[in-house]
Formats: sequence, structure tokens, C-alpha cells
Amino acid sequence: MKSKNLPWIIFAFFAIAIGLYPLIYYIFDMHGKGLWRSKTEELLENTIWHTAFYIHITFGGIALLTGWTQFNRRLREKYLNTHRLIGKIYVPSVFLSSIAGFYIAFFAYGGIASTLGFGALATLWFFTVLKAYTSILKRDFKQHENWMIRNYALAFAAVTLRLWLPFSQAALHMEFITAYRIISWLCWVPNLIIAEIIVNKRASFESGVLSPKS
Repeated sequence: MKSKNLPWIIFAFFAIAIGLYPLIYYIFDMHGKGLWRSKTEELLENTIWHTAFYIHITFGGIALLTGWTQFNRRLREKYLNTHRLIGKIYVPSVFLSSIAGFYIAFFAYGGIASTLGFGALATLWFFTVLKAYTSILKRDFKQHENWMIRNYALAFAAVTLRLWLPFSQAALHMEFITAYRIISWLCWVPNLIIAEIIVNKRASFESGVLSPKS
């Protein structure tokens, strides 16, 4: 295995692992566990919230599982029809998951800080996939790719959330509620910053400002 492939393998591993994570909510009784441990019985019995939660995790999982393949240029160019098919699955999945995510953000554990953090994430996730979709309708492939980079960085918040939470408690010994409020922002803001760096570096390569070795 080439060392340059290691980041890609790690990226794919976490995308698949967390993409499959919603299955445990269908297979096991998760009351008092996972994302439900901070929810009240009243909320868990609310049909609208319950439906929105399952829409959010199900289609969010599908987005994670399908989206990572779109960033391998060789796969994309070799299997163009498959790329388009996956896009037709990915885009509606993000639309549905982000809308449901915006709704359940109003019930986020940790109060207004968490609601604003997850609400902003859902809004930006919806906005960036809309921009990616309208860009491809205009056949603006570069902007489509750029918006998809931003969008999947936001989708990857599902992964970074689950990395930051145990780290904040095991390594930093933070109270769960404090950690959750911070991570409602930390799970996606750095991701989006990295995405912007990648987009800007791509633009610099294309304009000749940077060499590929920069």
C-alpha cells in the first residue's frame, strides 16, 4: 500500500463506518443510548421529531456512504454514468437530511448554542448542495466540484462529531453538555475551512499561481 493512499483510505473508512451507523437505530433499542441519551421521553415519543430524526440519520447516512466515491478522479472519469447515478442519489439525500436536521436542531441538547450550531450546519449543508445542483444544471463543472467539496465537508461533520465527543471527554475531561455545545460548531467549522483551502488551492493551480508541488 502506497503511503500517499493512506489519507484516502482513512477518509473512506470513516465515511463508510459512520454512514452505516444509523443502522443501529433500526436494529437495536437505543433508548438512553447514543444520540438519544440526552433526549427526554416526551421528545422521543413526539411523532414529528421521531420521523424527522429518522429522515435525518437515514438520508445523512446514504449521503456519507455515496459521496466519498465522487472525489476519486479516476473512478469518476472511468465510470461517468455511475458518477451521475450516485449524484442523483446523493443530492436528494442531502436535501432531505438537511431539512430534517434543521428541524431537530431546535431540540438539540445544550440549548441555544447547540441549536444555532447545528441549525447553521443544516442551513449551509442545504445551501451548498443547492449551489452544486444548480451549477451542474448550468454545466459549470468547476463550480459544481467546488460546491460539492464544501458540501461533503459539511456532511463529514457526522464523522468529526463522533471523533470530537469521545476525545473531549476522555482526553480533555469536559462535561458532556459543555463539550456538546462546543462541538455543535467544532464538528463542521474546521471542515468547511479545510474545504475552502482546497477550493482556493485548486483555483491557484488552474490559474498557474502555484505549481503542483507547492
